[in-house]
Amino acid sequence: MRSIRFIALGVLLVSTCGLIGMKVADPPGKQLQVFAEAFLATLDQEQSTKVTEPYDSEQRVAWHFIPMPTRKGVALRDMNTAQRTAALRLLRTALSEAGYRKASQIMLLEGVLRQLEGPGSEARRDPQKYFVTIFGTPSDTDAWGLSFEGHHMSLNFSCRGGTLVDTTPQFFASNPATIMTEVEGPLGKGIRVLREEEDLGFELLESLDDQQKEVAIIASKAPAEVRFAGEPQAKVGDPEGIRFGRMQQPQRDLLKRLVAVYTDAAPEPISQQRRELIEANGWEKVHFAWAGATKPGIGHYYRIRGQSFLIEFVNTQPDASGNPANHIHCFWRDLTGDFDLPNGE
Repeated sequence: MRSIRFIALGVLLVSTCGLIGMKVADPPGKQLQVFAEAFLATLDQEQSTKVTEPYDSEQRVAWHFIPMPTRKGVALRDMNTAQRTAALRLLRTALSEAGYRKASQIMLLEGVLRQLEGPGSEARRDPQKYFVTIFGTPSDTDAWGLSFEGHHMSLNFSCRGGTLVDTTPQFFASNPATIMTEVEGPLGKGIRVLREEEDLGFELLESLDDQQKEVAIIASKAPAEVRFAGEPQAKVGDPEGIRFGRMQQPQRDLLKRLVAVYTDAAPEPISQQRRELIEANGWEKVHFAWAGATKPGIGHYYRIRGQSFLIEFVNTQPDASGNPANHIHCFWRDLTGDFDLPNGE
């Protein structure tokens, strides 16, 4: 039976996307502050107490994407319509249009999972079981942060001096990766929320010649999971795989397109900063590594490592219907330090 709440959230997510999809002159940090203050103004005292934490709280760097009975902050399902709208407007401000579309669809996939898993999954699979937390007080002088998190999504933002200075960890996931059956609700059969992340990875791998693949493919079996899940910082070793400089120009262009899928989930000024930092550090230092199967439907994985960033993608788990390798996890990490902390703290 179609869930009225599921439909209502779908309508709200779409309408919020249209409402905030306008160009605004203020920089991302200022926009985030304005919409965070507007969101906080809608809450009652009990909600305000739950949604706010000190900036230096250990909870600020405690993140994960697995299903949990509850999380830090206040869930969308425990808000009224005005509060929920304000929370989603805040999220929309923190992301690009493409990033917000992914976030919206990932939330709606919980309704798909509820249908696929059947009765008894209602509490576990809820499109409104996503939690908002504000760390510190939104300010144009003091440090403060924002977390928006639930199953298969963890988005974390740090502001300092009125500037949005860090937007990681940035984690997105999709189960099913491809919706293979007819389902009710805003998402339908054939939808692939993280299509570009997967397709461009395969396209890049397939463009490599045999000698290049010998360098790029680091293992015949894909790891079960992305590394550093839930860890405040990614502790990487030496880069593996094929170096950008060993690629031909069309392959380099493909790698840049794939990296842009991850950088461009952030608002344009932030995604531009990400791209400029890669340029400044040198694309020459970027490596692409692959593990597992070289065709869809069998477990596969890739990572892209630059001096300042790490991308990881894995698709090894079956979906809720048992279709193999139809369940994606992927992230963007800041190797200079997630959560606006030096890497090492």
